[in-house]
Amino acid sequence: MVDNYDEQVEKIEHYNQPILDGFKDWLEKSNLSAKTVRNHVNNIESFAEYLVCYEPLRRLDEIEDNDVSDFLIDWFPRKALWASESTVKSYIASFRKFAKYMIESQRMSAEQETEIRETLKEGKEEFLDAVRMEDSAW
Repeated sequence: MVDNYDEQVEKIEHYNQPILDGFKDWLEKSNLSAKTVRNHVNNIESFAEYLVCYEPLRRLDEIEDNDVSDFLIDWFPRKALWASESTVKSYIASFRKFAKYMIESQRMSAEQETEIRETLKEGKEEFLDAVRMEDSAW
């Protein structure tokens, strides 16, 4: 049993790497531009880092809809200096693609994927409002 936080994070990062590599390969096969592939992978890598910032630590194949929602409505607008409406939209697109990849690679249940997609659809305006409010605070 790993009881050291840093060791847990390292173990999760090591576990997530093949998922991230597979996502990149999957995107490259879908005829997206190199820039778009890089953007989607960077977005999901950033989210993966968020998942190990706070307890409970989560792997990418353990994500739930509330992880995505909390990231887009709270953490990203407050912590990312580059947060904007366009980056939120980019993250939403990346999460949709990532969920599709996770289903196709059998790393996520259909129920998880459906909940994430519904959260992205239903929460879009709330996610955008969070960034707008953070922008207006400056």
